[in-house]
Amino acid sequence: MQAVVDRFNKETGGNLKLGRLEKNERPAGLNLIHPYEVSDVLTQAKNFIPLYEMMSKAGQPLNAGDLSGDLKAGVVDAKGRLVALPVAYSTPVLFYNKNAFRKANLDPDKPPQTWFEMQGMLDKLQSAGYSCPYATSWPVWVHIDNVSAVSGLPSITEKGVLAFNGLPQVKHIAMMATWTKANYFRHFGRGAEASAKFSSGECAMITTDSREQADFRDAKGVDLGVAPLPYHDDVYGGRQNTLADGFALWIGAGRSAADYKQAAKFVSFMLSPEMQVELVSVYGGLPMTAAARAAARSKLLKEGQATLEVAYGSLKGKGAAQSRHVSDIDPVRIIADEELEAVWANKVPAKAALDTAVSRGNAVLAAKPALKKSQPF
Repeated sequence: MQAVVDRFNKETGGNLKLGRLEKNERPAGLNLIHPYEVSDVLTQAKNFIPLYEMMSKAGQPLNAGDLSGDLKAGVVDAKGRLVALPVAYSTPVLFYNKNAFRKANLDPDKPPQTWFEMQGMLDKLQSAGYSCPYATSWPVWVHIDNVSAVSGLPSITEKGVLAFNGLPQVKHIAMMATWTKANYFRHFGRGAEASAKFSSGECAMITTDSREQADFRDAKGVDLGVAPLPYHDDVYGGRQNTLADGFALWIGAGRSAADYKQAAKFVSFMLSPEMQVELVSVYGGLPMTAAARAAARSKLLKEGQATLEVAYGSLKGKGAAQSRHVSDIDPVRIIADEELEAVWANKVPAKAALDTAVSRGNAVLAAKPALKKSQPF
């Protein structure tokens, strides 16, 4: 993103500054905010200006309807107006190494559709010599927020109450505990640590954000395959949609009219199909508009196209149906990570851990009501 800002400044003679949110410091004109930092935005809303308001002041058109419905989680207000720009959103998928499948005598063109089917494949991969048949990046995002969504049970209710300790979630985390004991599943960290293990060929399968296709495509010894996030076929109602989330651009408040005119031009620059295709090909995120989707489909490499199609199919046009995610509320995410790790270390049963995570997390939300908001304005 810094390279894009630098190019814009060079082409337009501008002096836009791109910042990252730092506590106790005034935000920059443009701020690249990670999902984990959204809770900080919610508690200091006065330091930001809604995107639609900034664009209006600068006299630049901005039609929220042009933006893909999948990408509006956390960036629109109650009236559907854009408050930030989702520059790098993605959704969790399953990546797998086709070479590993061949070594284990598995069909490289038939990845698992369900978690139950996946278990049998993990056993064969382990027998073929893989010490890490499966790993995951972003455990709370994948296994709390998205497994809940796919099972038709939001991890947070519409009233902002945590509710990820239902029977489907408990069964899922308990299943992963048995996988840990059997060495089918390896836990490497709370972020993207597992992704390096997949890139190196150590892990045969990984669940992580679809955007990582851009990082995996050149991994030595990895013949990249992609499939939707597996689901539990015994859950009532069948498979539901995954969720979209990622980096967004938030506009700092208190800037001059000239600064906002520059920022508005930059937003229009970012929304152009050409820039969208470039961002997708380099970074791997989802295109923001229908025009950008069409352009990306015609210009991306085969692997990138396959990942985009899997991502779109997983979202089913409903990726923003649930605007608040456990993984976006940093203190709650940390609690959930702690409890998941206790299960996978065989210290606490799955139900007790999820009950504790929900109880602890709801106590945090009760003490800090601002964290329950889906947007700050």
